[in-house]
Amino acid sequence: MDDIRIGIDTGGTFTDFVIFAGGRIHTRKLPSTPANPALAILRGLEEFLADGRAPTVIHGTTVATNALLERKGARIALITTRGFEDVLVLGRQTRRNLYGLRGERRTPIVEAGLRFGIEERMTASGRSVRRPDRAEIAAVLDRAAAAGVEAVAVSLINAYAGPEHEEIVSEELAARGLLASVSSRLLPEYREYERTSTTAVNAYLMPVLHRYLSNLEANLGRAELRVMQSNEGYITAARAKAEPIRTALSGPAGGAVASLHVSRAAGFPKVVSFDMGGTSTDVSLIEGRLRRTNENAIGDFPVRVPIIDIHSVGAGGGSIAAVDAAGSLRVGPQSAGADPGPACYGKGDGATVTDANLVLGRIDPDYFLGGSMKISPARSRAAVARIGVRIGKSVLATAQGIVDIANANMEKAIRVISIERGFDPRDFALFSFGGAGGMHAADMAAHLRMGAVLVPANAGVLSALGLLLADSVKDYSRSVLRTLDLVRFRDLDRACRDFERRGLAEMRADGFAAGAVTFERSLDMRYLGQSYEINVPFGGRSTAGLRAAFDREHRRLYAYVHPDAAVEIVNVRIKIRGRAPKIRLRRYPVVQGGDPARAIMKTQPLHHAGREYRAPVYDRSGLFPGARLAGPALVVDAGSTTFLPPDYGLLVDRYLNLILRKDARR
Repeated sequence: MDDIRIGIDTGGTFTDFVIFAGGRIHTRKLPSTPANPALAILRGLEEFLADGRAPTVIHGTTVATNALLERKGARIALITTRGFEDVLVLGRQTRRNLYGLRGERRTPIVEAGLRFGIEERMTASGRSVRRPDRAEIAAVLDRAAAAGVEAVAVSLINAYAGPEHEEIVSEELAARGLLASVSSRLLPEYREYERTSTTAVNAYLMPVLHRYLSNLEANLGRAELRVMQSNEGYITAARAKAEPIRTALSGPAGGAVASLHVSRAAGFPKVVSFDMGGTSTDVSLIEGRLRRTNENAIGDFPVRVPIIDIHSVGAGGGSIAAVDAAGSLRVGPQSAGADPGPACYGKGDGATVTDANLVLGRIDPDYFLGGSMKISPARSRAAVARIGVRIGKSVLATAQGIVDIANANMEKAIRVISIERGFDPRDFALFSFGGAGGMHAADMAAHLRMGAVLVPANAGVLSALGLLLADSVKDYSRSVLRTLDLVRFRDLDRACRDFERRGLAEMRADGFAAGAVTFERSLDMRYLGQSYEINVPFGGRSTAGLRAAFDREHRRLYAYVHPDAAVEIVNVRIKIRGRAPKIRLRRYPVVQGGDPARAIMKTQPLHHAGREYRAPVYDRSGLFPGARLAGPALVVDAGSTTFLPPDYGLLVDRYLNLILRKDARR
């Protein structure tokens, strides 16, 4: 029990634990404590913190995301170049409604009176024209301190080309003990709006994450805490406090990492990961690797940091069903969360997707969370019935309508990351996990004409498992803004080597040997005059080779190239990976001649497409590799339920994944 690694994913409804100890995996699921997420974590870890144990804890957290979406961050100030104080209000041409006749109202997270401009100027080539005056900075900080500011964002114009002026400001901030988010450290790239927005959002979250992680560390004893980033890797708690924006999609990133490893082992290199939890659903397209992007928005705020390309919608097991002013049924995005939770939990009265599934017989009420949590089918039926009266439908028809609407909302999310980006979902399997995913996956796959559904072992806590499959990852970037005919390869190589030296030193400080660290170089490139870039791997190839690689990728994405147009290198990027110890996915032998009927715990009424069936309920732990089932059926474990429709068959593979296929009953 000395070498213990624990992945913890805090969700809106449940907090999931995957514990790897003594060569075995253990899982648990506890109700989240939204008012203080650390409480649920400490309850789940109590036995592993006893006797001075020192487990490694990798944490996926929603604290940063929730603080941003709910506008519950800190009071912050912005220091920028005089004349650019309103950049967060002005924004750029990009709008939610580009052709709307009314301007969009922006509510920056920095109050107007706390956006300070100072006299300074750095040119776009990195030459200092006017250094900031320390007396002016001191006067600005006096005003900020008097206003009760907890952190300060520093984003001077052209600081991406030279950080010297921002370093002067940060020295003054450090002398006063104020938390500082500095753009040239966080995002040394051009585009002042995105750089300033990202820096401000980071400052807005710094006090929140600092308090949360400091409190958690203080109660974890000798445990070593790591925090999952949005870019598929984890970082130290110290860096998460300094750069909390990197944790904005921390939990979903763990699920995507697990999807990649498990689907690859199962022989499904092309999958759409479908993570349906209690509050939201996260989807991502995986084609042999995780797809990343630097163009992101969380709520109303553009954020430019590397992140797994994940699309989220407000649809989950806790999504609340309601009737709108026109008398139409709506589901979500409001969620019952963990408190009061769905009606069947015994506190709330609102009908949710979980309640609808319970009414339809797609949940075993006697084995919810492995039987550790009692739920009330009568309360679910009463809540759904109240909705049914308002829309003139029976209880069963209303429950089916709630499920159908939730499915439609989640299908739209899958279309966004597949069809709208040039991928045919029929070429992919649906990789379903999360506590609620298995109840909806088969119906959704059928609508999207996806050939297979893969429900992994430990599906209910897979995001927590993904935290233990992740590496330590650091990203660095710098704007170049040179056309291919003018750029010097030795300059690009020098910029890469500078980042690699810095990254290697940080990885060594985190405990990684040099041999465990790898580097991935890439360039953001575009045709001169374009607004956005394409990321192309950079391996020191020739100018002609880089141009050919860019043209190939441009043709793949947009179906055309400009052979005579100049190509510009915008940013150089380095991704540094420290290979961490990982759980090895266990492969089991196929059992010949076994009888899966031995895993049947009971039968219960189950409704699908307007018909009632008497369906068996299988204990998933009793199903062996090679077992085949025919629908309709339920397969349950302590963390999730899988619904097998009447026209589907199921195979248990050698990794104990459930493989569902339509009309594959034999």
